[in-house]
Amino acid sequence: MVAEPEQKQLLHLVFGGELSSLEGVTFKDLAKLDVVGVFPNYASAHTAWKAKAQATVDQAQTRYFIVHLHRLLDPET
Repeated sequence: MVAEPEQKQLLHLVFGGELSSLEGVTFKDLAKLDVVGVFPNYASAHTAWKAKAQATVDQAQTRYFIVHLHRLLDPET
Protein backbone atom coordinates (compact mmCIF):
# COMPACT_ATOMS: atom_id res chain seq x y z
CA MET A 1 0.00 0.00 0.00
CA VAL A 2 1.20 3.47 -0.87
CA ALA A 3 0.59 6.07 1.80
CA GLU A 4 -1.02 9.27 0.59
CA PRO A 5 0.96 12.42 1.32
CA GLU A 6 -0.44 14.31 4.28
CA GLN A 7 -2.15 17.56 3.27
CA LYS A 8 -1.00 20.73 4.97
CA GLN A 9 -3.41 21.80 7.68
CA LEU A 10 -4.83 25.26 6.93
CA LEU A 11 -7.04 26.08 9.91
CA HIS A 12 -10.18 28.19 9.43
CA LEU A 13 -12.62 29.49 12.05
CA VAL A 14 -16.33 29.93 11.31
CA PHE A 15 -18.34 32.18 13.62
CA GLY A 16 -21.17 34.65 13.53
CA GLY A 17 -23.95 36.42 15.31
CA GLU A 18 -26.27 39.37 15.26
CA LEU A 19 -24.69 42.66 14.20
CA SER A 20 -25.49 46.01 15.80
CA SER A 21 -25.89 47.54 12.36
CA LEU A 22 -25.75 46.41 8.75
CA GLU A 23 -23.17 49.14 8.17
CA GLY A 24 -20.33 47.41 10.04
CA VAL A 25 -19.10 44.27 11.75
CA THR A 26 -19.79 45.11 15.40
CA PHE A 27 -21.70 42.36 17.16
CA LYS A 28 -24.75 43.24 19.24
CA ASP A 29 -23.90 40.82 22.10
CA LEU A 30 -20.56 39.01 22.24
CA ALA A 31 -21.96 36.57 24.81
CA LYS A 32 -24.29 35.29 22.09
CA LEU A 33 -21.58 34.85 19.46
CA ASP A 34 -22.03 31.55 17.64
CA VAL A 35 -18.66 29.81 17.25
CA VAL A 36 -19.41 27.12 14.67
CA GLY A 37 -15.96 25.57 14.83
CA VAL A 38 -12.41 25.29 13.56
CA PHE A 39 -11.93 23.44 10.28
CA PRO A 40 -8.82 21.90 8.68
CA ASN A 41 -9.30 23.52 5.26
CA TYR A 42 -11.26 26.21 3.46
CA ALA A 43 -13.63 23.79 1.72
CA SER A 44 -14.98 22.33 4.96
CA ALA A 45 -15.16 25.80 6.56
CA HIS A 46 -17.08 27.11 3.55
CA THR A 47 -19.57 24.23 3.80
CA ALA A 48 -20.20 25.03 7.49
CA TRP A 49 -20.42 28.78 6.79
CA LYS A 50 -22.89 28.25 3.95
CA ALA A 51 -25.15 26.05 6.10
CA LYS A 52 -25.25 28.64 8.91
CA ALA A 53 -25.72 31.55 6.49
CA GLN A 54 -28.61 29.81 4.75
CA ALA A 55 -30.22 28.84 8.06
CA THR A 56 -30.28 32.51 9.13
CA VAL A 57 -31.21 34.06 5.78
CA ASP A 58 -34.41 35.54 7.26
CA GLN A 59 -32.48 37.29 10.05
CA ALA A 60 -31.07 40.29 8.18
CA GLN A 61 -28.66 41.37 10.92
CA THR A 62 -27.11 37.95 11.47
CA ARG A 63 -23.84 37.34 9.66
CA TYR A 64 -21.32 34.51 9.61
CA PHE A 65 -17.63 34.83 8.77
CA ILE A 66 -14.67 32.62 7.87
CA VAL A 67 -11.34 33.59 9.45
CA HIS A 68 -8.15 32.20 7.92
CA LEU A 69 -6.43 31.19 11.17
CA HIS A 70 -3.47 29.72 9.31
CA ARG A 71 -2.62 33.23 8.05
CA LEU A 72 -2.56 34.54 11.63
CA LEU A 73 -0.48 31.62 12.89
CA ASP A 74 2.06 31.78 10.06
CA PRO A 75 1.82 35.17 8.29
CA GLU A 76 4.73 34.44 5.96
CA THR A 77 2.77 31.78 4.04
